[in-house]
Amino acid sequence: MRRSESHYPSSHSLANKALRGLWGIVWLVLFRPSPTLLHGWRRFLLRLFGASLGKGVHVYPSARIWAPWNLYMEDHSGIGPFVDCYTVDVIRIGRLAAVSQYSFLCAASHDYRDIRLPLVTKPIVIGAYAWVAADVFVGPGVNIGEGAVVGARSTVLKDVEPWCVVSGNPVSLIKKREIRPDRSGRSI
Repeated sequence: MRRSESHYPSSHSLANKALRGLWGIVWLVLFRPSPTLLHGWRRFLLRLFGASLGKGVHVYPSARIWAPWNLYMEDHSGIGPFVDCYTVDVIRIGRLAAVSQYSFLCAASHDYRDIRLPLVTKPIVIGAYAWVAADVFVGPGVNIGEGAVVGARSTVLKDVEPWCVVSGNPVSLIKKREIRPDRSGRSI
């Protein structure tokens, strides 16, 4: 391979790289070592870097957020321990939705059909009341419907319908999700 073919410029601006570098320092020094219970402190830091977060959002200290300005979380949603949010594009997490430990939300890939492998980004949307269980991979452009449950260790490469349970690699439908009323007789 000739020298001119071995390196292709990054699609990220210098300002983007600098801001991510600054965020990396803040994550390492102030975010990551914070006690688990200090969700408000981590919300403050994420908002400082442009994240849009609703009330009562929980993001655990070991969670990695690549670019906080592309993270949108609605009220009482959560990102568990060691979740990796590769927010090259927007990631939206709906009200009362949960992303469990070790999951990877990947909003970017590369176009393998082009020898230069240009970056391709697509947003991820996780609907309200959805649950992404432990160690799930969610690929670029995926919409996980409201109330859906994605089983542990699954790979999600296509949209998931609302109010269903899916699992596997790639995911397949297990069953429809039915919600039992709570003790007071209410359901959502």
